[in-house]
Amino acid sequence: MSYAIYPSLRGRTVFVTGGASGIGADIVRAFVDQGSKVGFVDIDAERGAKLAEDLSGKDCDVAFEPCDLRDIDALRAAFARLEAWLGPATVLVNNAARDDRHGWEDVTPDYYDERIATNLRHMFFAIQAVAPGMIAAGGGSVINFGSNSWWEAGGGMPVYTTAKSAVHGMTRSFARDLGPHRIRVNTVVPGWIMTERQKELWVTPEALEAHLKRQCLPFPIEPVYLARMTLFLASDDAAMCTANNYMVEAGSI
Repeated sequence: MSYAIYPSLRGRTVFVTGGASGIGADIVRAFVDQGSKVGFVDIDAERGAKLAEDLSGKDCDVAFEPCDLRDIDALRAAFARLEAWLGPATVLVNNAARDDRHGWEDVTPDYYDERIATNLRHMFFAIQAVAPGMIAAGGGSVINFGSNSWWEAGGGMPVYTTAKSAVHGMTRSFARDLGPHRIRVNTVVPGWIMTERQKELWVTPEALEAHLKRQCLPFPIEPVYLARMTLFLASDDAAMCTANNYMVEAGSI
């Protein structure tokens, strides 16, 4: 397939959370291919370092910082190091999340808090960390990742779906507060994306067949399609797009 090049993304500094694997890694690669300066964080230090090494030969600056995003002080420190290397970010992609399955009967307060920290809290503080730089630069784009799971009333991971539904409220509130500074805030809503993790843990022939029947486009969704939507929302082509949801779920909702 032939994809667009966005001139406005060349030289732009982009921070991506959860960029070492899955959807995040495709997003990192996509921005590198646009000529952006890309900094990314991930708890998986080995994969993150390998991806940064693989991309270092490109005509682009790439930097990786290992970080457990549940530790907000560590997140702030990692972003500060990326900023020192690449300059202030004018694009933030809040991608990091983990859709571990769990039964509602087994959830303890500690587990609940950990799931919220993994799937929601760091997004807020990542925006807080980069917004001053975007304001100083005269604008920016924040792309938060939601999920189709709660739209479809999916079960088996109620704290995850609680966190992901909250992303949408956070997006719209930040869009209002940051809009006067020309900072756009949007949510990308993935469907069931065929990442390595999904294939290893949950994709069976029966489950995939049933899900594809639910989609209007009955074909598996690869991570690259999320990356393409993210590029659009980060670019000047999306200058008047904010406070909204951008679905990449093949019509499953």
